[in-house]
Amino acid sequence: MFPLINMSKMKKLFYPLIIIAAGIMVLPVSCDKNINDRTANLAPLNPQNIDIDAGNWKPVLLTAPTDIPVAAPAATNTPDYIAQINEIKSWQANITSEEKAAVKYWAAGAVLRWNEILRGLVAKHNLPPYQNPDGTYPIPSSANPLAYPQFPFANPPYAARAYAYVAAAQYDALVSAWYYKKLYNRAAPYKVDSSLHVMINRSDLPSYPSEDAVVEGAAVEMLKLLFPGDQDFVNAKAEEHKRARIISGANVRSDIEAGEALGKAVAQKFAARARTDKAGAAVGTPAIWAQFETDCIARGETPWYSLEIPKRPPMLPLFGKVKGFLCDSATVVALRPGPPPSTSSKDMAAETAEVLSMVTNPSREHISIVHFWADGVGTYTPPGHWDAIAAEDFVKQNYSEVRWARNMALLNMSLMDAAIVCWDTKYFYFNPRPTQLNPEIKTLTGIPNFPSYISGHSTFSGAAATILGHLIPSRADDYNAMAQEASLSRLYGGIHYRSDCQIGLNVGKSVGQKAIDRAVTDGAE
Repeated sequence: MFPLINMSKMKKLFYPLIIIAAGIMVLPVSCDKNINDRTANLAPLNPQNIDIDAGNWKPVLLTAPTDIPVAAPAATNTPDYIAQINEIKSWQANITSEEKAAVKYWAAGAVLRWNEILRGLVAKHNLPPYQNPDGTYPIPSSANPLAYPQFPFANPPYAARAYAYVAAAQYDALVSAWYYKKLYNRAAPYKVDSSLHVMINRSDLPSYPSEDAVVEGAAVEMLKLLFPGDQDFVNAKAEEHKRARIISGANVRSDIEAGEALGKAVAQKFAARARTDKAGAAVGTPAIWAQFETDCIARGETPWYSLEIPKRPPMLPLFGKVKGFLCDSATVVALRPGPPPSTSSKDMAAETAEVLSMVTNPSREHISIVHFWADGVGTYTPPGHWDAIAAEDFVKQNYSEVRWARNMALLNMSLMDAAIVCWDTKYFYFNPRPTQLNPEIKTLTGIPNFPSYISGHSTFSGAAATILGHLIPSRADDYNAMAQEASLSRLYGGIHYRSDCQIGLNVGKSVGQKAIDRAVTDGAE
């Protein structure tokens, strides 16, 4: 349908990520090993530009970078500060091989590492629960997260929201941190005491408050809400991160403490928003599920129904009502596309026949594409796949932590809002899957448990490619080709009609443009 862009190279980069995601986080030890295997040899972060004026950038939720006050630090000639320098020397004098490995791991970038950890948590929890003996399905409960089924079920909409909240909280916290860094201008410890062994790249960026601790604090606070059953693991990673920064000579303890407190305080504002963004009600009720079917029949159409045995409740049918970051509720409705072909029309019959032809004699190339982009159960989902693609490219750009956070926030806010618009569309039209209209269609991968129109993969991919193409213009054509391929993978696999894919891609691009609109006005460009 279109030329493949470096498919062999992409497979080398990302097939291992998909395989890793399928088994990641079963145990914290395996998580650490898998993540380190993927990026073990990255050099320490070495920004081309420290973005010293990033404290003037526009935050997402904060009204100003001073919303959370940060006290002035102690002078570097005080006994307390000298004691903190001596703590670094004590750690370095007795450093272990495990501590050296931790320093190397975290030196690659705080935003990078915490996003990897988040993707692992999503993959761990991206498992739908088994049915009860009576054929009903239990629903994970945040009020009792350790009971079966464990909270959350990190399906694609939930994952997109999780990525967005963590990224946006980290970004706002770093904007605030940069403001205070420039205000207080306390030099890094290795500039105060030249006898320190420095295990990271030196920088002119002031060290107070610590940017790494800001990212860590924001991540920990958000993950407590999003993945409450994994707090011991998350806290252990946080302690490792903070200790690594001290051992490396990058920060003294007061840098760390101020940064962590700032990150947590900013994240609490995002957590408060998350508790009221309507995601908690997105599962709906049996009465609401039935109403979707009734309304669809009243329009003269064949309604979608679950093809699982026993039938499973639809996935988050009210996610289209969730409060997004880029699109308000009116915009969500405005971006909702027109209807798909009628289920009784010749156009739908032709599209269904095309799907059957795709799965009857699939080419090896199509099978490869289907599995590369599948991102199903046990993976970090389509939004996480795009996060992984972005991370690979962001590493090469040598961004500062604050620019890393800003760009990840733009990407993930677009992915969350793409999920909202897509799910609004899916349940507004309640259109059946190709396998429902023609049982002869046997998909090359699993059948998602929600309506067909529009394709989620396509909507996610259109949004991601659009904002990433803005952030790295030299890669725009490649991102668009990837998005096109991800979209068509759902047609090749027998999961979607061509119109689901094409229109989903266009809707995603419209959402991605909202992220661009924000990017050009946030002060970072």
